[in-house]
Amino acid sequence: MNPQPGEIWLADIGLAAKTRPVVIISRYDPNPPRAMITYVPLTTQYRQSAYEVVLPKLRFLDQNSIANVQGLGSRPKVRLEQRLGKLSDDVMTRIKNAILFAFDMETETLKPTSGN
Repeated sequence: MNPQPGEIWLADIGLAAKTRPVVIISRYDPNPPRAMITYVPLTTQYRQSAYEVVLPKLRFLDQNSIANVQGLGSRPKVRLEQRLGKLSDDVMTRIKNAILFAFDMETETLKPTSGN
C-alpha cells in the first residue's frame, strides 16, 4: 500500500469505531522513516469557515463533502482500508491553502532548516 497525496481513502481514525473518508496530504516518500500518513478528514457538515474546503461532487462518495483542515491528523498506514479515488490538483491547492491559513503561514516565506 502506497497512498499518494490527493487520494481519498476510508480510514480508521479512531472516532466512533467506524471508518471515514480522509484526504492524504502526506508528501510522497518511497522510503519514509515511519509508516505513517498525514490526512485531512472529510465531513458533510459545512460551517462556512476558512478551515474548510468544499469538494466537488465526487462519484465515489455518497454525499457532498467538505475537507476539514482543523481535523488534520496522522495515523499508521495500516489504518487505511480502501482507496476511493483522487482529487484534482485544483482542489488539493485549495486544501493546502486552507492548511496554510490554519497554521497562520499564508504570508510567510518558509525556509528549510538543517535540522540542527
